[in-house]
Amino acid sequence: MNKISIRFYKDYKVRAVWDEDQNQWWFSILDIVGAVNEQEDHEKNRNYWKYLKAKLKKENSEVVSDTTQLKLTASDGKKYKTDVISQAGVEQLAKSIRNQRAMVFLDWFKYSENTIDGRSKKKAYTLIESNLVSDKDVGTVKALQQIHAYIFGGLYDFAGQIRTKTIWKDGTLFCRAEYLMKNLSIIEAMPETTFDEIVNKYVEMNVAHPFMEGNGRSTRIWLDEIFKKRLGKCVDWSKIDKKKYLEAMRRSTTDATAIKSLLQGAMTDRIDDREIFMKGIDYSYYYEQTD
Repeated sequence: MNKISIRFYKDYKVRAVWDEDQNQWWFSILDIVGAVNEQEDHEKNRNYWKYLKAKLKKENSEVVSDTTQLKLTASDGKKYKTDVISQAGVEQLAKSIRNQRAMVFLDWFKYSENTIDGRSKKKAYTLIESNLVSDKDVGTVKALQQIHAYIFGGLYDFAGQIRTKTIWKDGTLFCRAEYLMKNLSIIEAMPETTFDEIVNKYVEMNVAHPFMEGNGRSTRIWLDEIFKKRLGKCVDWSKIDKKKYLEAMRRSTTDATAIKSLLQGAMTDRIDDREIFMKGIDYSYYYEQTD
């Protein structure tokens, strides 16, 4: 059970683990309880679930019979056995909590799986097994296009295609369409032998914003591919706070010091670790969620 995933609900983590034998995700009940009640105190969530579990047992609820125990990584980095429930069981659990917040959570849970983000993230999870980008293409525009086409193929009709329209986001004007291809050629030729050079290249690609949508998610994977090839390392994105990352990226257009500091502090040599990769995808998509 080495496929680990994290969903983010109102900045609360809902951890999940993939069961190869049953071909399904199992979700942490304590995380669901915490997300529904917007409660960060682990002990209070434990007590709430203990009370609810006893109540449901008396009612002979199928929720309890649908739970099992699996090991999940805690905030201290260690793995502990915790109660988990299947995707189908999440709906019954939410209904058992019987308040409006639980229904709002359930609406999010069911909807998030079927959005473009939810569907593309499932495809992104399989990138580690795809060997999509050949070694000679790492760091090229072609590689970035391949990544974008892979995770957004069938979801956007422009998947993998360089945009031909000028775009803005949050008041920021990205590279004008008429200059984009020339700028991409310049970025592709930038050196990528040191940490600073790689991040500089990443920052410039972010400014270029080559696609109509999905730039951040694709480019962070592209960045990790370069790090792996050139430095034998990658980013543990779970160590980078969302607000700090977004602010650092906004500032990077004039000063890349902050983003370099964040990335440097999150580097790891666990480049073949599936859990690091899966968490990286989860956090990458989390950065794109609007509050």
